[in-house]
Amino acid sequence: MKIKIINLTKNQVLAEDVLLSTSFLKRLKGLLGYESFEENHAMILRPANSVHTFFMRFPIDVLFVDRNNIVVKAVSNMGPFKITRIYFKSAFVIELHAGMLNATQTAEGDYLQIQ
Repeated sequence: MKIKIINLTKNQVLAEDVLLSTSFLKRLKGLLGYESFEENHAMILRPANSVHTFFMRFPIDVLFVDRNNIVVKAVSNMGPFKITRIYFKSAFVIELHAGMLNATQTAEGDYLQIQ
């Protein structure tokens, strides 16, 4: 089953090839070990309210999303060896190709559809 993420507020597709990480070990590993992250790819970490990019090889864009699919926080171009603060309203996190937030003008308060 393919998962797609759409920003309904901006009428923009954020990703068409989405990985779902719902176990503790999958969330912990995340994108570690990946050489790159293509433009139409994303990873959903559920549940999650903070992320790190320790030992990653490339920057990513990060969305913290509440249980109503509203973007709580948007972090652009998060480089390797960084950590975010905890966003308590976040139910899950979406990691995207760096530059996708700027390209789609995705921002806090946007409503997302995950299908």
